[in-house]
Amino acid sequence: MSESTATARLSETERRLVETNGIEIIDETERTARPADLFWPWFAANVSVFGISYASYVFGFGINFTQALIVTVIGVVASFLACGIIAIAGKRGSAPTMVLSRAAFGVKGQKVPGVFSWLISMGWETFLAIMAVLATATVFTQLGWGGGTTTKVLACAVIAALIVAASVAGYHTIMRLQSILTWLTGAATIAYILMTLDRIDMAAVTSREPGSVESVIGALVLLMTGFGLGWINIAADWSRYQRRDASGGAIVLWNTLGGALAPTLLVLYGLLLIGSQPELEAGIVNDPIGTLATILPIWFLVPFLLAAVLALVSGAVLGIYSSGLTLLSLGIDIPRPAAALVDGTILTLGTIWVVFFAQSFLAPFQSFLITLGVPIAAWAGILMADVALRRRDYDERALFDPRGRYGDWNWTAIGLMVLAALVGWGLVINTFADAAAWNNWQGYLLSPLGLGGKEGTWAWANLGVLVALAIGFVGWLTLGRAIVRRQEND
Repeated sequence: MSESTATARLSETERRLVETNGIEIIDETERTARPADLFWPWFAANVSVFGISYASYVFGFGINFTQALIVTVIGVVASFLACGIIAIAGKRGSAPTMVLSRAAFGVKGQKVPGVFSWLISMGWETFLAIMAVLATATVFTQLGWGGGTTTKVLACAVIAALIVAASVAGYHTIMRLQSILTWLTGAATIAYILMTLDRIDMAAVTSREPGSVESVIGALVLLMTGFGLGWINIAADWSRYQRRDASGGAIVLWNTLGGALAPTLLVLYGLLLIGSQPELEAGIVNDPIGTLATILPIWFLVPFLLAAVLALVSGAVLGIYSSGLTLLSLGIDIPRPAAALVDGTILTLGTIWVVFFAQSFLAPFQSFLITLGVPIAAWAGILMADVALRRRDYDERALFDPRGRYGDWNWTAIGLMVLAALVGWGLVINTFADAAAWNNWQGYLLSPLGLGGKEGTWAWANLGVLVALAIGFVGWLTLGRAIVRRQEND
């Protein structure tokens, strides 16, 4: 094939409105992305004023500003660094994250982590849509334009339509949209900071008493699960269009920079703002974006709302797109756009239920997030170790053939994930026992290990997420080394 012919085909592909690629291997002629291109989708999905509200949850652990600053930088950057490591797999195999996971778990065994991945993706994107609807209602109320049922119905319809339409369109459309949204939402976020700078009171911020080691670890885990670990199961979905000769280090760098830059700065500003205005904490619990809007001048509410909603939509689009790919990897035989539409329908129904019928959504969601975060952390540890162990690109044909070198079920990896999850669940507690009583079974190892039981101070540290990640990573580095070498020499 001549260079001019390949270029012509690439241009035709990039002009398509709807991406037709599903979980199959991306053709070489379409793999033209550069590592720096990864900055845009990750930055756009995370440059949201919602990041400011995380300061409220961090201070909720009873730590002071210095401690909060340290855990913010470490937690956010480390969690997106983990995403960057897994993104290397996308370049090596040009397939979605959960398909590449088959190399470690087996072609059929991958369905075990795949189910957890799909659930956590659906939970995240629904959560973002819910916040966008509630923020719209709150801002409309402040403007005197209503904010009741009619506003919520219209907001729900428009937001769901935007999310579903972009995710159905696919990779090329999303990449273009994200590069535009980055500038719009970034500008509005900077304007928000400039308009609220006069509310910063450093004396109030620095007056908080330091918290215990357990409290610091708890805040660290919250930030890791709320940011990078919440995206880690889709990290390779956006790097599968990378050139085969792209630098792995550059992929890690741009993925980490794009994901971590905005949240780190926004949470740090949130520590200053909410540390100065503690009355904001109560409202943030049920309506983070809307509460942050209450301190803005009336004339800026509409631009703020548009930017905030677009940022949340941006994050939800990435989630829907990837959850559709995960659905396909589980064996659902439908086109990729149809899979995105199925997940979009579920998102819409979930948003309607929470906005119009549920009494509280944030507490059950956080309980749900920590619960799913444990097995996903275990899976992430295994996959990061798998990326570190491999010296060659993936056998792309074998990723779809149970009789190939990766086999159908890798019981070593599956058993390791189950073990890590069981240990991890034993070391976390349901911090929302009243709102999510169905989740009170966790924390069963806290007493046997002498950590004070479910009422002790270590219970709030949520050590289980970090322990599950460590067990998965160290375990596969140890047990998977011979398996990977055998696969690569087959």
